[in-house]
Amino acid sequence: MDVPVYDKQGKQVGSFGIDEAALGGEVNPSLIKQAYVRYHTNRRQGSARTKSRGLVEGSTRKLYKQKGTGRARPGSARTPVRKGGGHTFAKTRGREAFRPDMPVKMRRKANRNALLAKLIDNEIKVIDDLSFDSPRTKDIVAMLEAHKIDRSCLVALSPDNRNARLGCRNVEGVDICPSHELNAFTLLNHRYVVIAKSELEAWLNGPSSNTGKGSKATKEGSK
Repeated sequence: MDVPVYDKQGKQVGSFGIDEAALGGEVNPSLIKQAYVRYHTNRRQGSARTKSRGLVEGSTRKLYKQKGTGRARPGSARTPVRKGGGHTFAKTRGREAFRPDMPVKMRRKANRNALLAKLIDNEIKVIDDLSFDSPRTKDIVAMLEAHKIDRSCLVALSPDNRNARLGCRNVEGVDICPSHELNAFTLLNHRYVVIAKSELEAWLNGPSSNTGKGSKATKEGSK
């Protein structure tokens, strides 16, 4: 697959060859969905809690005497059968209880397959150079308009590209992320992806390319 490479003015200045087989050969919707759901679910805080009767503040005294009133035998005001009392089966699970996981091999294959889906739809804009002389939002907007980007956009940048990062912050509908952290969720959550040619090559040849049996997650390649 030959992917066109553009300059910041929207003019094609070359092409970039990508082996489709290295990205899965064809789009695998079930694998991509499984990875997308995992990334989305793991974003939740997972801190929902309810209180048992022992955690509810209040007195433990008997509400009224046991006999002679004609009413039911009373207990504490914190009992689960009374309004404001504790829950019989309180929710106590922590954040880790809500975090599904996937093998590293499947995760990386899903990320690369999501990239293939975006390439097939011509939604990846590969730029020869994303460096700017100053952090100006005007320059970023002009670049996006030159490439006819009118929907949500993800700009993948190297960590040291400060000017581009600062210039993108005030553009509506534009999100930024470190180029080595591209994954199925961030790719599919935006209509367009803008990335420099060198950063795309680094991502393709980096930890994401290790999809064999011996694949192991590292601090940088765990995505």
